[in-house]
Amino acid sequence: MTHLTLAEVEALARGAHDGQTDKAGRPYAEHLAAVAEGVRARGGDPEQIAAAWLHDSVEDAALSEEWLATAALSERTKAVVRALTKRPGEPPEAYAARILTTPGALLVKEADLAHNADPRRLAVLDEPTRDRLTEKYARMRALLGLTPEPA
Repeated sequence: MTHLTLAEVEALARGAHDGQTDKAGRPYAEHLAAVAEGVRARGGDPEQIAAAWLHDSVEDAALSEEWLATAALSERTKAVVRALTKRPGEPPEAYAARILTTPGALLVKEADLAHNADPRRLAVLDEPTRDRLTEKYARMRALLGLTPEPA
């Protein structure tokens, strides 16, 4: 089976999240692009970059699990997307454990957390939200065994 190219995955992800915004009101595709670039900059391979583009697609119901199951993607890319898809009511420890046991997923989550915790993104949020998210991202980094992001 021929797999989707990275350009096709990017176009698909941008289309799936069209009209969605992040907590700061920015187009959601900007976050996806930043995570994909973060994965590339950290030495990630094309399968991980594809997963970066799709990392929130199932969780945000932009694409379905059924779509993912039959998509023209490598099994590794699909596994990383599934690992990064939070399940309703799932404890952070279980989510982190799944990421740590899925080859290639940690690098994608590290890029995701780095962009989520970017002080420039957090600066536009109200203080309680900024504090809550800063703590949430720091806790996930700790669960994943990642060193704190440089300030």
